[in-house]
Amino acid sequence: MNVQTAALVLSAVLHTVWGQSPIVSVRPRTAAVKLGETVSFTCRVTSGSQPLQLEWKRTNNQPLGDNVKLGPDGAVLTITNVRLNNQGGYRCIATNAQGKGTATASLTIRQPPKVRVTPSGPLSVRAGESVTLECRVTGKPRPSISWTKQGSEAELVSTTTDTTASLQVTVMSAEDAGIFVCRAQSREGLTEGRVELRMEGGASAGAFPQASVTETDLTAVEGQSISMHCHATGSPTPVISWSKLRAPLPWQHKVNGGILTLNNVGRQDSGQYICNATSALGFSEAYVQLEVDSPPYATTLMEETVARPGDALRLQCLAHGSHPIRFRWTRVGGASMPPGAETTKDGLLKIVQLKVSDSGTYKCVATNHVGSSEALTKVTVRA
Repeated sequence: MNVQTAALVLSAVLHTVWGQSPIVSVRPRTAAVKLGETVSFTCRVTSGSQPLQLEWKRTNNQPLGDNVKLGPDGAVLTITNVRLNNQGGYRCIATNAQGKGTATASLTIRQPPKVRVTPSGPLSVRAGESVTLECRVTGKPRPSISWTKQGSEAELVSTTTDTTASLQVTVMSAEDAGIFVCRAQSREGLTEGRVELRMEGGASAGAFPQASVTETDLTAVEGQSISMHCHATGSPTPVISWSKLRAPLPWQHKVNGGILTLNNVGRQDSGQYICNATSALGFSEAYVQLEVDSPPYATTLMEETVARPGDALRLQCLAHGSHPIRFRWTRVGGASMPPGAETTKDGLLKIVQLKVSDSGTYKCVATNHVGSSEALTKVTVRA
């Protein structure tokens, strides 16, 4: 091999090693979260020549949004208190002198199914009359909808659209009356709505039972006790019982008359609770939806960082839990914060110009109406 050929080969090798376009990957590639939660995507450069610049863009070319924050080096994209308009694709773009590399992540908003049945009932129908029951559902992914009659698993024929199922019922005899159940189901959960049809003149010797609850939606926090109140009318006097949709009642529960009390609730106790009022004439149900809130769990993007005097410092604190969440940064050991240090409402600590004396451990405390949590970052400033 002559000198000229060797030089060309060496030049090609050096261009390959030192002149490579970026190659990037994003983790996780897909994420599915509920409204109000926090999610992060991390962009990693697997190869490429320095210097490199990282940026994030929406795949639909819309702005990132005011609840979307980037880490100090641009590698981590965090969406706090997720909203519906945050759903979609996010593209990480790495750029150097040789070109660009991209990778995309996808965010999906999870919405458990909800059901609304109209008319709400109970409905009294004369013999030979027909009534149309409409079930309207929401949720993502789109739930399946079906109508059944209580006591039977056979699906009834209904007219359906993407979000509704209409059931026409003709009452010719007492056997045609009863409780009709609309069920909405997706991988995010199952919920049901019920309506009772009664045939006029079918129970002249008394009054059908009717159940009602004081509150249909309740919120509790982990560790608390909460009570649900159910009332029933009818003749003869109905018997009240409680159950939970598709799950047993929590083991730490008490029933006293129409009052269901849950002690030391956890997030697993969230769901739909059913009050049943039963007599010889039939039964009626009322529903309570319980949501259990949780305290925050705080983390930082960096457990340890090294900087030089005069550098700017940005420390990001993140927290999962029930919103709103407040953030506060302090120094461990009681030392005062550096002059000009600033904390944003999203948990970002900014120090414009570091000194050697700013070395130490910084503590982020995340607080919501349930409790608080802390996370630490060690900062070393070396001349």
